[in-house]
Amino acid sequence: MERKMTSLLELQGVTKRFGGLAAVTDCSLKVFEGKTHGVIGPNGAGKTTVFNLITGIYCPTKGKILFHEKNITGLRPNQIAQRGIGRTFQNIRLFKDLTVLDNVRIAFDTHLCYTAWEALLSFGRARKGEADSLCESRELLRKLELERYEHTVARHLPYGFQRRLEIARALALRPAILLLDEPAAGMNPVETERLGEFLQWMRDAFRVTILLIEHHMKLVMKICDSITVLDFGVTIAEGTAEEVRSNHRVIEAYLGEDGKYE
Repeated sequence: MERKMTSLLELQGVTKRFGGLAAVTDCSLKVFEGKTHGVIGPNGAGKTTVFNLITGIYCPTKGKILFHEKNITGLRPNQIAQRGIGRTFQNIRLFKDLTVLDNVRIAFDTHLCYTAWEALLSFGRARKGEADSLCESRELLRKLELERYEHTVARHLPYGFQRRLEIARALALRPAILLLDEPAAGMNPVETERLGEFLQWMRDAFRVTILLIEHHMKLVMKICDSITVLDFGVTIAEGTAEEVRSNHRVIEAYLGEDGKYE
């Protein structure tokens, strides 16, 4: 008997209104563990609002959000992050005056368990925690090919590596699912191609599920196992890349009459 797949993350009829404006209307989607799921649509379609709802920045006007089949609707952002939902933003949000290593250590340090008194007196548990955090941070930088920038101030990194550092910091929180908001924004075609390869490697190497907002359709069609299409806050299509690419509503709303994409 075939085993039924259960979703890692699920939105059930989620609506978000700001006064009389509906930014998202009756949005439902399922993201399955170990997969890459894309969310696409024109500007103003409600994509980032969906991310803000999932991560607790906004509370839905209606509907439910489930993670590991448990209701997380209305939880605070820190509570949602602690449950295993990580995120990056369209505009890179690093501690730009800190080094690459310190940016990652700050994320790892959220896992440390010792009292302020132990930290003040450098007791054994605090010393071991700090040493472990440093070791794990350097190992993560090595895996993401950032180790040579360890002592570089974040603002001085090339743009593509700033984006990679933001992803590294999100991975340091040990998420089960990582929400990426336009990770290819500002990248040239070569950088975008490398990003796609990196994201595929990262998903498998870290066993992390990916939910992706992106306007680079070649990237989306290449790496996403399934895609949800929004238009004016409404889901107009969902399926594989081929199914979405041939959907007449998607062509009219987003891809254009010839069905081509950049």
